[in-house]
Amino acid sequence: MNGSRVTAVGHYQPAKVLTNEDLAGMVDTSDEWIRTRVGIRTRHIAGADEPVDELAAHAAAKALAAAGLAPGDIDLVLVATCTTVDRSPNTAARVAARLGMPQPAAMDVNVVCAGFTHALATADHAVRAGAANRALVIGAEKMSDVTDWADRTTCVLVGDGAGAAVVEACPAGEGPGIGPVLWGSVPEMGHAVRIEGTPARFAQEGQSVYRWATTQLPPIARRVCERAGIAPEELAAVVLHQANLRIIEPLAEKLGAVNAVVARDVTESGNTSAASIPLALSKLVERGEISSGEPVLLFGFGGNLSYAGQVIRCP
Repeated sequence: MNGSRVTAVGHYQPAKVLTNEDLAGMVDTSDEWIRTRVGIRTRHIAGADEPVDELAAHAAAKALAAAGLAPGDIDLVLVATCTTVDRSPNTAARVAARLGMPQPAAMDVNVVCAGFTHALATADHAVRAGAANRALVIGAEKMSDVTDWADRTTCVLVGDGAGAAVVEACPAGEGPGIGPVLWGSVPEMGHAVRIEGTPARFAQEGQSVYRWATTQLPPIARRVCERAGIAPEELAAVVLHQANLRIIEPLAEKLGAVNAVVARDVTESGNTSAASIPLALSKLVERGEISSGEPVLLFGFGGNLSYAGQVIRCP
């Protein structure tokens, strides 16, 4: 039981880019208004012919290629998503079919914005228990499908995309590459972030979420580091859920990760819910901003109000 590690990552975003100027032509807003309040400049929007499982499969294929693995090497597929339209086959099964995987266990995980870190912990537990050898963990969302494009308080926030990670058992004699998860929720505040109704629409109580994230989450994030035996100042990178730059920056500052690169992918990708953490992590790795083996804090939070975090070693 040596634990597991992330051995490769990959990401994918649709080609269409929606700018703040584009949004200003759709609703009563402006580039200055959006940047000042949420820090977002652009976001990627999937077309009508690009379902969630297609976004997920593109990211997954890139992660597999980076790991030097074939689809048949994977025996567990976990997809974190809250925006899939169909209930069955689930998104994980559809990704497995797209990639030609023979017989993987395939499950979807819906913990909204904290979905990827919940799914990563689940994969780690499965590998530790011997229930899986290699897992593919994906966060994929098409937030544009659940957005009211006439509501300027929410439509300026969202984007579409996917990120993926390959999880494998650690070699004998090597310490765990995925630290213990710390997860939980505040069920009585679950109404603060919602995707409800027919058709489903995203809504939130922005001020309640902002206060919770900036006041209640910093000590929880520090406890994640404690569980991993890492001091915040030892972190090489901090990858928080990319909800809003005005949440990310104070949370990272209160954490005390003074030497870490702080992911700010929200500025170009918007809030992609469960996809945001693997998207941002994959881009940091691709740009060489963090090196293999360095400690990275992943911390998801949002809908339900749920949270989950762990420290991983960079692939």
